[in-house]
Amino acid sequence: MAAIQSGSNRSRLLSRQQAGAHYESEARRFLERKGLRFIAANVHSRGGEIDLIMQHGGVIVFIEVRYRRSSLFGDAATSVTRRKQHKLLQAASYWLARTSGSFDTVDCRFDVLAFTGNEIEWLTNAFTADV
Repeated sequence: MAAIQSGSNRSRLLSRQQAGAHYESEARRFLERKGLRFIAANVHSRGGEIDLIMQHGGVIVFIEVRYRRSSLFGDAATSVTRRKQHKLLQAASYWLARTSGSFDTVDCRFDVLAFTGNEIEWLTNAFTADV
């Protein structure tokens, strides 16, 4: 569980779900400051879930947000396994189909925003649909 400062400056432990929501919110703010425009969050499909969908210029960006308290067992970015990538590709394909698009017709990319301890790493084009 992640220790996050509460409004009253007391430290409290958050559940995995609460920590995930916190870091997804932090990721959205970070990316908006970098010029991306928010489209959707927590998009579910049978294949998986996309944390954030944003637009960067003319490109649709599917973003996986990861958090690890420390890099003792690897940093947050390395936790996006090939299996996870496959699930993200399935979910993105489903979302694109629902919006009358596909990987062939829409310019898109897959980014990872990784929080490891106090470090933020933004991996643009972290993987492709060719996985």
